[in-house]
Amino acid sequence: METRIVCHRCRQKFTATANAEVVYCPHCHADNPNRPVRKPSSASSLEHGKISPRLIGKSMKEKMRKLLHGDAPKPSVSTSPSSKIIVTSHSKRFALDNSADAVPANKRAVLCGVSYKKWKYKLKGTINDVLNMKDLLTQKYGFEEQNILVFTEEKLDARLIPTKANIENSMRWLVKGSRSGDSLVFYYSGHGLRQPDFNQDERDGFDETICPVDFLKEGMIVDNDIYATIVKPLPKGVTLHAIVDACHSGTILDLEHVYDRQKGKWIDNSPPSGARKQTSGGLAYSISACEDDQVAADTSALNSKTMNGAMTFVLIEAVRGRGQGNITYGELLDSMEERIEQANQQGCLGGSRILTRLFGPNLTQKPMLSASEEFPVYKREFKL
Repeated sequence: METRIVCHRCRQKFTATANAEVVYCPHCHADNPNRPVRKPSSASSLEHGKISPRLIGKSMKEKMRKLLHGDAPKPSVSTSPSSKIIVTSHSKRFALDNSADAVPANKRAVLCGVSYKKWKYKLKGTINDVLNMKDLLTQKYGFEEQNILVFTEEKLDARLIPTKANIENSMRWLVKGSRSGDSLVFYYSGHGLRQPDFNQDERDGFDETICPVDFLKEGMIVDNDIYATIVKPLPKGVTLHAIVDACHSGTILDLEHVYDRQKGKWIDNSPPSGARKQTSGGLAYSISACEDDQVAADTSALNSKTMNGAMTFVLIEAVRGRGQGNITYGELLDSMEERIEQANQQGCLGGSRILTRLFGPNLTQKPMLSASEEFPVYKREFKL
Protein backbone atom coordinates (compact mmCIF):
# COMPACT_ATOMS: atom_id res chain seq x y z
CA MET A 1 0.00 0.00 0.00
CA GLU A 2 1.27 3.47 -0.88
CA THR A 3 0.65 6.92 0.62
CA ARG A 4 0.91 10.37 -0.93
CA ILE A 5 3.52 12.61 0.74
CA VAL A 6 4.26 16.34 0.48
CA CYS A 7 7.95 17.10 1.15
CA HIS A 8 8.32 19.53 4.08
CA ARG A 9 11.28 21.15 2.33
CA CYS A 10 10.50 21.57 -1.37
CA ARG A 11 6.70 20.97 -1.10
CA GLN A 12 6.74 18.52 -4.00
CA LYS A 13 4.38 15.53 -3.87
CA PHE A 14 5.54 11.92 -4.20
CA THR A 15 4.41 8.42 -3.22
CA ALA A 16 5.91 6.17 -0.54
CA THR A 17 5.20 2.79 1.00
CA ALA A 18 2.80 3.04 3.93
CA ASN A 19 4.92 0.99 6.38
CA ALA A 20 8.03 3.23 6.19
CA GLU A 21 8.49 5.59 9.15
CA VAL A 22 10.81 7.99 7.31
CA VAL A 23 10.82 8.56 3.56
CA TYR A 24 13.19 10.53 1.36
CA CYS A 25 12.06 13.08 -1.18
CA PRO A 26 13.18 12.12 -4.71
CA HIS A 27 13.32 15.80 -5.67
CA CYS A 28 15.46 17.41 -2.93
CA HIS A 29 16.53 14.29 -0.92
CA ALA A 30 15.18 15.61 2.40
CA ASP A 31 13.95 13.10 4.97
CA ASN A 32 10.24 13.30 5.81
CA PRO A 33 7.98 11.65 8.39
CA ASN A 34 5.57 9.32 6.57
CA ARG A 35 2.37 11.35 6.83
CA PRO A 36 -0.24 11.27 4.07
CA VAL A 37 -1.39 14.47 2.40
CA ARG A 38 -4.34 16.00 4.19
CA LYS A 39 -6.70 18.62 2.88
CA PRO A 40 -6.00 21.99 4.51
CA SER A 41 -8.42 23.26 7.09
CA SER A 42 -9.51 26.85 6.68
CA ALA A 43 -9.63 27.27 10.45
CA SER A 44 -6.13 25.98 11.08
CA SER A 45 -4.09 28.73 9.46
CA LEU A 46 -4.08 32.37 8.40
CA GLU A 47 -5.44 32.57 4.86
CA HIS A 48 -6.72 36.16 4.94
CA GLY A 49 -3.53 37.55 3.41
CA LYS A 50 -0.07 36.55 2.35
CA ILE A 51 1.56 37.16 5.74
CA SER A 52 1.29 35.34 9.04
CA PRO A 53 2.35 37.75 11.83
CA ARG A 54 4.82 36.78 14.52
CA LEU A 55 2.29 37.56 17.16
CA ILE A 56 2.71 40.37 19.65
CA GLY A 57 1.43 39.93 23.21
CA LYS A 58 0.83 42.93 25.41
CA SER A 59 0.63 41.38 28.83
CA MET A 60 -0.26 37.99 30.25
CA LYS A 61 -0.02 34.40 29.06
CA GLU A 62 -3.80 33.98 29.19
CA LYS A 63 -4.27 36.64 26.56
CA MET A 64 -1.64 34.95 24.41
CA ARG A 65 -3.32 31.59 24.86
CA LYS A 66 -6.71 32.90 23.73
CA LEU A 67 -5.23 34.71 20.76
CA LEU A 68 -2.98 31.93 19.52
CA HIS A 69 -5.08 28.88 20.31
CA GLY A 70 -8.66 29.96 19.82
CA ASP A 71 -10.62 26.87 20.86
CA ALA A 72 -7.70 24.52 20.22
CA PRO A 73 -6.10 22.61 23.13
CA LYS A 74 -2.62 23.40 24.38
CA PRO A 75 0.18 22.04 22.23
CA SER A 76 1.81 18.99 23.73
CA VAL A 77 5.40 17.92 23.14
CA SER A 78 6.54 14.38 23.74
CA THR A 79 9.82 14.10 25.57
CA SER A 80 9.35 10.51 26.65
CA PRO A 81 12.52 8.39 26.68
CA SER A 82 10.62 5.84 24.61
CA SER A 83 10.17 8.35 21.76
CA LYS A 84 11.53 7.20 18.41
CA ILE A 85 15.16 8.36 18.03
CA ILE A 86 16.90 8.45 14.68
CA VAL A 87 20.34 10.00 15.06
CA THR A 88 23.23 8.84 12.91
CA SER A 89 25.82 11.59 13.34
CA HIS A 90 28.55 11.08 15.95
CA SER A 91 28.78 14.84 16.48
CA LYS A 92 25.04 15.07 17.14
CA ARG A 93 25.16 12.16 19.57
CA PHE A 94 27.88 14.00 21.44
CA ALA A 95 25.84 17.21 21.47
CA LEU A 96 22.60 15.67 22.64
CA ASP A 97 24.08 13.31 25.18
CA ASN A 98 26.32 15.97 26.78
CA SER A 99 29.37 13.76 26.40
CA ALA A 100 32.72 15.30 27.28
CA ASP A 101 34.74 12.79 25.25
CA ALA A 102 34.74 14.63 21.93
CA VAL A 103 36.48 17.87 21.01
CA PRO A 104 33.93 20.30 19.50
CA ALA A 105 34.35 21.40 15.89
CA ASN A 106 35.63 24.93 15.30
CA LYS A 107 32.48 25.76 13.32
CA ARG A 108 29.16 24.76 14.84
CA ALA A 109 25.62 26.07 14.83
CA VAL A 110 22.21 25.76 16.48
CA LEU A 111 19.22 26.47 14.22
CA CYS A 112 15.73 26.69 15.77
CA GLY A 113 12.53 26.98 13.74
CA VAL A 114 9.32 27.00 15.78
CA SER A 115 6.11 26.74 13.74
CA TYR A 116 3.61 26.14 16.61
CA LYS A 117 1.86 23.71 14.27
CA LYS A 118 -0.82 22.73 16.81
CA TRP A 119 -1.82 26.33 17.40
CA LYS A 120 -4.57 28.20 15.62
CA TYR A 121 -2.16 30.83 14.24
CA LYS A 122 0.91 28.83 13.33
CA LEU A 123 3.95 30.21 11.51
CA LYS A 124 4.40 28.76 8.05
CA GLY A 125 7.87 29.95 7.13
CA THR A 126 10.08 28.89 10.02
CA ILE A 127 11.01 25.43 8.71
CA ASN A 128 11.94 26.94 5.35
CA ASP A 129 14.00 29.50 7.28
CA VAL A 130 16.14 26.94 9.11
CA LEU A 131 16.64 24.83 5.99
CA ASN A 132 17.73 27.88 4.01
CA MET A 133 20.05 29.00 6.82
CA LYS A 134 21.56 25.52 7.00
CA ASP A 135 22.22 25.60 3.25
CA LEU A 136 23.90 29.01 3.59
CA LEU A 137 26.17 27.77 6.39
CA THR A 138 27.23 24.60 4.57
CA GLN A 139 27.48 25.96 1.03
CA LYS A 140 29.06 29.37 1.60
CA TYR A 141 30.74 29.28 5.00
CA GLY A 142 32.08 25.73 5.20
CA PHE A 143 30.06 24.41 8.15
CA GLU A 144 29.79 20.63 8.17
CA GLU A 145 26.28 19.23 8.45
CA GLN A 146 27.14 17.02 11.42
CA ASN A 147 28.11 20.12 13.43
CA ILE A 148 24.73 21.82 12.94
CA LEU A 149 21.85 21.06 15.30
CA VAL A 150 18.46 21.76 13.73
CA PHE A 151 15.37 22.02 15.94
CA THR A 152 11.87 21.86 14.43
CA GLU A 153 8.59 20.24 15.41
CA GLU A 154 8.94 17.87 12.44
CA LYS A 155 11.87 16.04 14.00
CA LEU A 156 11.37 12.40 15.00
CA ASP A 157 14.03 12.66 17.72
CA ALA A 158 12.36 14.17 20.80
CA ARG A 159 15.63 15.87 21.72
CA LEU A 160 15.43 17.96 18.53
CA ILE A 161 11.97 19.41 19.23
CA PRO A 162 12.31 23.16 20.01
CA THR A 163 11.18 22.97 23.63
CA LYS A 164 12.56 25.35 26.23
CA ALA A 165 14.76 22.65 27.79
CA ASN A 166 16.12 21.51 24.42
CA ILE A 167 16.94 25.03 23.23
CA GLU A 168 18.65 25.87 26.52
CA ASN A 169 20.68 22.63 26.35
CA SER A 170 21.69 23.40 22.77
CA MET A 171 22.91 26.88 23.71
CA ARG A 172 25.13 25.38 26.42
CA TRP A 173 26.47 22.86 23.90
CA LEU A 174 27.19 25.64 21.41
CA VAL A 175 29.68 27.46 23.65
CA LYS A 176 31.01 24.52 25.67
CA GLY A 177 34.71 23.92 25.05
CA SER A 178 35.05 26.96 22.77
CA ARG A 179 38.62 27.79 21.72
CA SER A 180 40.28 30.65 19.88
CA GLY A 181 39.37 30.55 16.20
CA ASP A 182 35.92 29.01 16.72
CA SER A 183 32.90 30.42 14.85
CA LEU A 184 29.51 29.85 16.49
CA VAL A 185 26.04 30.57 15.10
CA PHE A 186 22.74 30.69 16.98
CA TYR A 187 19.72 31.09 14.71
CA TYR A 188 16.08 31.37 15.80
CA SER A 189 12.90 31.82 13.77
CA GLY A 190 9.65 31.96 15.72
CA HIS A 191 7.53 34.11 17.99
CA GLY A 192 9.17 36.79 20.12
CA LEU A 193 7.66 38.77 22.98
CA ARG A 194 8.66 41.30 25.63
CA GLN A 195 7.93 41.58 29.34
CA PRO A 196 8.57 44.18 32.07
CA ASP A 197 12.17 44.42 33.27
CA PHE A 198 12.56 44.38 37.04
CA ASN A 199 16.38 44.39 37.11
CA GLN A 200 16.86 47.88 35.69
CA ASP A 201 19.15 46.57 32.97
CA GLU A 202 16.94 47.54 30.00
CA ARG A 203 16.86 51.10 28.67
CA ASP A 204 13.31 50.71 27.39
CA GLY A 205 12.07 48.98 30.54
CA PHE A 206 11.36 45.65 28.85
CA ASP A 207 13.14 42.30 28.60
CA GLU A 208 13.02 40.67 25.17
CA THR A 209 12.19 36.97 24.89
CA ILE A 210 11.94 34.07 22.46
CA CYS A 211 9.10 31.56 22.64
CA PRO A 212 9.84 27.81 22.54
CA VAL A 213 7.02 25.55 21.39
CA ASP A 214 6.09 24.84 25.03
CA PHE A 215 6.46 28.40 26.35
CA LEU A 216 2.87 28.67 27.62
CA LYS A 217 3.65 25.83 30.02
CA GLU A 218 7.41 26.12 30.61
CA GLY A 219 7.92 29.84 30.06
CA MET A 220 9.84 32.00 27.61
CA ILE A 221 13.61 32.27 27.28
CA VAL A 222 14.56 35.78 28.42
CA ASP A 223 17.37 37.90 26.97
CA ASN A 224 19.17 37.91 30.34
CA ASP A 225 19.41 34.11 30.20
CA ILE A 226 20.50 34.09 26.56
CA TYR A 227 23.28 36.55 27.40
CA ALA A 228 24.41 34.51 30.43
CA THR A 229 24.46 31.27 28.41
CA ILE A 230 26.06 32.13 25.05
CA VAL A 231 27.57 35.64 25.37
CA LYS A 232 29.17 35.99 28.79
CA PRO A 233 31.23 32.73 28.55
CA LEU A 234 32.77 33.54 25.13
CA PRO A 235 36.58 33.31 25.49
CA LYS A 236 39.09 35.39 23.56
CA GLY A 237 39.33 34.55 19.87
CA VAL A 238 35.82 33.03 19.66
CA THR A 239 33.16 34.68 17.49
CA LEU A 240 29.41 34.28 17.97
CA HIS A 241 26.72 35.39 15.53
CA ALA A 242 23.10 35.34 16.70
CA ILE A 243 20.54 35.78 13.93
CA VAL A 244 17.04 36.12 15.36
CA ASP A 245 13.96 36.40 13.13
CA ALA A 246 11.27 37.27 15.67
CA CYS A 247 9.20 40.17 16.98
CA HIS A 248 10.86 42.45 19.56
CA SER A 249 14.26 40.87 18.88
CA GLY A 250 16.34 44.06 18.61
CA THR A 251 18.51 43.63 21.72
CA ILE A 252 17.82 39.95 22.33
CA LEU A 253 21.46 39.30 23.32
CA ASP A 254 21.69 42.36 25.63
CA LEU A 255 24.85 43.53 23.86
CA GLU A 256 26.17 46.93 24.93
CA HIS A 257 26.52 48.51 21.48
CA VAL A 258 23.68 49.05 19.00
CA TYR A 259 24.27 50.46 15.52
CA ASP A 260 21.95 53.28 14.43
CA ARG A 261 21.85 53.06 10.65
CA GLN A 262 20.03 56.38 10.21
CA LYS A 263 22.60 58.31 12.26
CA GLY A 264 25.53 56.22 11.05
CA LYS A 265 26.94 55.65 14.54
CA TRP A 266 26.95 53.30 17.49
CA ILE A 267 24.53 53.87 20.40
CA ASP A 268 25.24 52.95 24.03
CA ASN A 269 22.98 50.10 25.17
CA SER A 270 24.67 49.34 28.49
CA PRO A 271 22.30 48.65 31.41
CA PRO A 272 21.07 51.70 33.37
CA SER A 273 21.77 49.73 36.57
CA GLY A 274 25.51 49.96 35.91
CA ALA A 275 25.89 46.22 35.35
CA ARG A 276 28.19 45.22 32.50
CA LYS A 277 27.04 42.91 29.70
CA GLN A 278 30.36 41.78 28.22
CA THR A 279 31.96 38.60 26.91
CA SER A 280 34.96 36.86 28.46
CA GLY A 281 37.16 38.21 25.69
CA GLY A 282 35.29 36.88 22.65
CA LEU A 283 33.29 38.77 20.05
CA ALA A 284 29.49 38.64 19.78
CA TYR A 285 27.26 39.99 17.01
CA SER A 286 23.47 39.99 16.84
CA ILE A 287 21.40 40.58 13.70
CA SER A 288 17.73 40.78 14.54
CA ALA A 289 14.59 41.12 12.46
CA CYS A 290 13.42 44.38 13.99
CA GLU A 291 13.80 46.86 16.81
CA ASP A 292 12.62 46.05 20.33
CA ASP A 293 9.27 47.79 19.85
CA GLN A 294 8.58 46.39 16.37
CA VAL A 295 7.09 43.21 14.96
CA ALA A 296 8.41 40.87 12.27
CA ALA A 297 6.48 38.84 9.72
CA ASP A 298 6.32 35.63 7.73
CA THR A 299 5.50 36.34 4.09
CA SER A 300 5.27 34.80 0.64
CA ALA A 301 5.57 38.21 -1.01
CA LEU A 302 9.37 38.11 -1.25
CA ASN A 303 9.32 34.62 -2.75
CA SER A 304 6.05 33.58 -4.37
CA LYS A 305 6.90 29.88 -4.09
CA THR A 306 7.31 29.54 -0.31
CA MET A 307 6.61 31.23 3.02
CA ASN A 308 9.69 32.71 4.71
CA GLY A 309 10.62 35.01 7.55
CA ALA A 310 11.13 38.39 5.85
CA MET A 311 14.45 39.10 7.60
CA THR A 312 15.88 35.64 6.97
CA PHE A 313 14.97 35.76 3.29
CA VAL A 314 16.49 39.19 2.61
CA LEU A 315 19.64 38.40 4.64
CA ILE A 316 20.34 35.23 2.67
CA GLU A 317 19.47 37.00 -0.59
CA ALA A 318 21.94 39.80 0.18
CA VAL A 319 24.76 37.43 1.18
CA ARG A 320 24.30 35.12 -1.80
CA GLY A 321 24.10 38.14 -4.09
CA ARG A 322 27.84 38.63 -3.57
CA GLY A 323 28.65 35.22 -5.01
CA GLN A 324 32.01 34.06 -3.69
CA GLY A 325 32.77 37.48 -2.23
CA ASN A 326 31.79 38.86 1.16
CA ILE A 327 29.49 41.71 2.13
CA THR A 328 30.23 44.18 4.93
CA TYR A 329 27.91 44.52 7.92
CA GLY A 330 26.91 48.00 6.79
CA GLU A 331 26.15 46.88 3.26
CA LEU A 332 24.17 43.95 4.61
CA LEU A 333 21.99 46.22 6.78
CA ASP A 334 21.44 48.62 3.87
CA SER A 335 20.47 45.82 1.50
CA MET A 336 18.08 44.18 3.98
CA GLU A 337 16.25 47.37 4.91
CA GLU A 338 16.01 48.57 1.31
CA ARG A 339 14.57 45.21 0.21
CA ILE A 340 11.94 45.23 2.97
CA GLU A 341 11.03 48.85 2.20
CA GLN A 342 10.69 47.97 -1.47
CA ALA A 343 8.28 45.17 -0.55
CA ASN A 344 6.30 47.55 1.68
CA GLN A 345 5.92 50.05 -1.13
CA GLN A 346 4.66 47.31 -3.43
CA GLY A 347 1.86 46.67 -0.94
CA CYS A 348 2.81 43.14 0.08
CA LEU A 349 1.98 43.88 3.71
CA GLY A 350 -1.52 45.09 3.06
CA GLY A 351 -4.83 43.36 2.55
CA SER A 352 -4.82 41.25 5.71
CA ARG A 353 -7.65 41.67 8.18
CA ILE A 354 -5.71 39.70 10.76
CA LEU A 355 -2.69 42.03 10.50
CA THR A 356 -4.89 45.13 10.62
CA ARG A 357 -6.63 43.87 13.75
CA LEU A 358 -3.39 43.01 15.52
CA PHE A 359 -1.03 45.75 14.40
CA GLY A 360 -3.04 48.52 12.73
CA PRO A 361 -2.85 49.46 9.04
CA ASN A 362 0.97 49.68 8.91
CA LEU A 363 3.53 46.95 9.57
CA THR A 364 7.21 47.84 9.27
CA GLN A 365 10.38 46.23 10.50
CA LYS A 366 13.93 47.50 10.47
CA PRO A 367 16.70 44.88 10.83
CA MET A 368 19.04 45.75 13.67
CA LEU A 369 22.74 45.14 14.39
CA SER A 370 24.26 45.02 17.88
CA ALA A 371 27.70 43.89 19.02
CA SER A 372 29.94 43.43 22.03
CA GLU A 373 32.28 46.10 20.63
CA GLU A 374 32.07 49.05 18.26
CA PHE A 375 33.64 48.58 14.81
CA PRO A 376 33.58 50.20 11.33
CA VAL A 377 30.51 48.55 9.80
CA TYR A 378 31.38 49.42 6.19
CA LYS A 379 34.88 47.95 6.48
CA ARG A 380 34.41 44.75 8.44
CA GLU A 381 33.13 41.84 6.37
CA PHE A 382 30.22 39.66 7.47
CA LYS A 383 31.62 36.13 7.82
CA LEU A 384 30.17 33.15 9.67
